[in-house]
Amino acid sequence: MPELPEVETIRRDLTPLLVGRRLLRVRIHPGGERLAVTHAPRDLERQLEGRRVESLGRHGKYLLLRLDDGRTWVVHLRMTGSLHIAPAEAPPHRFERARIDLDDGSTLRFNDLRKFGTWHLVDEAAEAMPHTGPDALGEEFSPRWLAARLGGRSAPVKALLLDQRVAAGVGNIYADEALWIARVHPETPGGRLSPAKVRALHAAVLETLEDSLGDRGSSFSDYRDGLGGEGMHHVRVHVFRREGQPCGRCGTTIVKSRVAGRGTHYCPKCQRLPRADAGSPSGLTKRERRRT
Repeated sequence: MPELPEVETIRRDLTPLLVGRRLLRVRIHPGGERLAVTHAPRDLERQLEGRRVESLGRHGKYLLLRLDDGRTWVVHLRMTGSLHIAPAEAPPHRFERARIDLDDGSTLRFNDLRKFGTWHLVDEAAEAMPHTGPDALGEEFSPRWLAARLGGRSAPVKALLLDQRVAAGVGNIYADEALWIARVHPETPGGRLSPAKVRALHAAVLETLEDSLGDRGSSFSDYRDGLGGEGMHHVRVHVFRREGQPCGRCGTTIVKSRVAGRGTHYCPKCQRLPRADAGSPSGLTKRERRRT
């Protein structure tokens, strides 16, 4: 799934190519009708046609296209979506779900293998992003904010990092990477992290997101940037999808488990589970497991 670095890379690529452009013709292809959330597909096409893009923003994993009528076109790529500029004569991608003709003769294409991507056309962007917390690269996401969201929680810290109410934009890749950088076991209950560890984890989240941004994101599978190219951060990850390989810090073999239903990668030596939790497959004490 495209996470914050991938979506931000797309935003940066598309901004000079989309801002000021008018949407001349919008077509959601047969089979792509699930894109349209707030309107019926044909109505959404009509509502978008003729509008000019005033700005292109992002919050978490959402792209926010502010239009000249004051509304916001909110695009979520979900698992396999991509949005990129292509020449008008370029043939459609195998998984192309929508095409927008722009007033400069270029086109904006939306490709999506799994067809989980969504388009909202709303008066306020927040309407399309319910239960979403601060952007993980925004000022509101601070060590104090993170400490408040982890404090007293028995859920594994990996699960809490994946909660978009805690840090919007962090997904499976960068949760694993941040936990490795901070030397935190993914099953550690959030409430067990010391203030120092919370600060280290906050810094690690910022570090891994910024590093990936510098590499234009990670192309493990379907991700493409706003120009149709691949990101390169997947060749520099520390643990994600590196099970069976040596840890770059200590040489111990990286292992894979499941936390919160997601494949989770970590170094069992660098990221030790606190002693009170050792032997508990959920990362919780017996008393805490009885409460959940």
